[in-house]
Amino acid sequence: MPRWQCRWALSATLLLFLLGSPFLVTHGSRSGEGVDNNDQKTMEIFLSATVEYALHVFNLQSNDTKAYRLVRILDSRIEQVVFEAFPTMMAFSMELQLKRTRCGKFDEDIDNCPFQSSSGQNNIITCFFTISTDPWNTIFELWNKTCLEGGSLS
Repeated sequence: MPRWQCRWALSATLLLFLLGSPFLVTHGSRSGEGVDNNDQKTMEIFLSATVEYALHVFNLQSNDTKAYRLVRILDSRIEQVVFEAFPTMMAFSMELQLKRTRCGKFDEDIDNCPFQSSSGQNNIITCFFTISTDPWNTIFELWNKTCLEGGSLS
């Protein structure tokens, strides 16, 4: 998968962080031993742009004509990967719950598109993504995507 560059993603992420967006506060990060304060701060700043990239890739690769939107972040973490050649690179792993919307996947305003209403779990997908990113240059690269319709991967 080619790298995706988006100059506005970093600016939007920083703006959301500064405005105290509930999106950044509601994510489910892995808690407990081994998570230091720096990792938590890094996630708060850069996770939303990485999630946005994951949704973009999911919708592009999907055979569905309808777009999917984030319901919630079930789990997220920074992977401890050392990039000697690229010291500003980092990798995030995240489990996202996505739901089918009424909008086409190439429509303009997918973020505000209503979810499709249907009973059951047939329009909900849970995906695990691992994405490397150089947030200072807004470069993203998909390393892994595993999805399951309906329930959770766990």
